[in-house]
Amino acid sequence: MRARRTALSATALLLLITPALAACSSGASSQDQAGPAALGTNPLQNPDGTKPGLGPITSPEDRKTARDLIAKVATAESGGKAGYDRDQFGPPWTDNVDGVPLGHNDCGTRDDLLARDGKSLEHKDGSKCVVTGMTIYDPYTGKTVQWNKQQAGKIQIDHVMALSYDWQMGAAKWDKAKRVQIANDPLNLIPADGSQNAAKGDSGPAEWLPANEAVRCSYAVRFAQVSLKYQLPVTPADKKVMLTQCAG
Repeated sequence: MRARRTALSATALLLLITPALAACSSGASSQDQAGPAALGTNPLQNPDGTKPGLGPITSPEDRKTARDLIAKVATAESGGKAGYDRDQFGPPWTDNVDGVPLGHNDCGTRDDLLARDGKSLEHKDGSKCVVTGMTIYDPYTGKTVQWNKQQAGKIQIDHVMALSYDWQMGAAKWDKAKRVQIANDPLNLIPADGSQNAAKGDSGPAEWLPANEAVRCSYAVRFAQVSLKYQLPVTPADKKVMLTQCAG
């Protein structure tokens, strides 16, 4: 009888340990599952651009929603670059901008975006704004980057709809205040790998997409969100490519 009780006790102990082990295993799995969310926000859940990063769009339902959104974008042929100048969009990263999130918060737009997407932020002594170091996930390459001010060009702020592209598609006819808005709107801004930003230039999606294929649908959605907010068309070729990124 004593031996039987011992065996039963061992069995009971195993039954107690097994759920705990399963919970640990489940915890690791949950962390893995939470990983993609930590890499950025699904743009469908971030319509004003104030949440961090650019996360992948993966579910069939979300991809259909993405295609429906892109389908609303108007198309037009490019009006050309004549007269374009960066100064037409105001001083770079000005905080003196109305009508967009983070404007007039006493921090420049660049630092606002680094703070939005970066982790473990370090600031310049005596400043609550100027970011001098951080860890940041770059959605365009799918890599996590250790960044500091001495390597400023390693992470650049990409205008999803490049300012020259905006000019060609209708911003040339806007007043300057509206151009300053789109240049500093967090919806249109993503901190990303400097070489990717340089390679993109003022290209639309038909000519350039992020190297990280996992966010190409998300990038197309963000492009569409900016287009719709500012009532700027895209070229027919760009819209076709944008829809293709969210197919299936």
